[in-house]
Amino acid sequence: MELQVKSVNGEAFGQITVADETFTRPFNEALVHQVVVAYLAGARAGTRAQKTRSQVSGGGSKPWRQKGTGRARAGSTRGPLWRGGGVTFAARPQDHSQKVNKKMYRAAMRAIFSELVRQDRLMVVDELALPEIKTKQMIARLNALGVADQNRVLLVSEEVDLNLYLSARNLHYVAISDMAGLDPVSLVGADTVVITASAMQRAGEWLA
Repeated sequence: MELQVKSVNGEAFGQITVADETFTRPFNEALVHQVVVAYLAGARAGTRAQKTRSQVSGGGSKPWRQKGTGRARAGSTRGPLWRGGGVTFAARPQDHSQKVNKKMYRAAMRAIFSELVRQDRLMVVDELALPEIKTKQMIARLNALGVADQNRVLLVSEEVDLNLYLSARNLHYVAISDMAGLDPVSLVGADTVVITASAMQRAGEWLA
């Protein structure tokens, strides 16, 4: 299939040929949902931790004698009922990651790219690189492409471009990614994905 390529000024620049079997896949909602949930789960830190009564310092001696005081018997001041004591069911560090096979991940990415093409949410441009770090130039380029009024725009280049990243980091509705760091959550959440022609070709080779 042929995809229209635009210049940085928003004008027609040419066309790029991509594989039909890669970018015309039906949208598998269950698979995409599984991959998105797994990606978000892998981003969880899971580092919360609390101390049990055996890990809290102190409490080595019996606070008072067993009998004759009129108070309930107590063997330690580090029990869960005491201030400063341990937690009954203490939270432990957890690993929330979920296993997703490469075949499933690539199939989900093919389905996402295909749906972006069908919904006209994928825009292929000749290049995104900026000659200097200027947010004003970045805004002008987005206006020329007609995506400045979007709630979420994802710019995808083949490799990391420092000028592009620094020029767009103050724009709350713009996200930057290279092909190595592209993820399903960013693609699904973007109103428009603006990708360079070289990155599109690389995506086609990766997802083939």
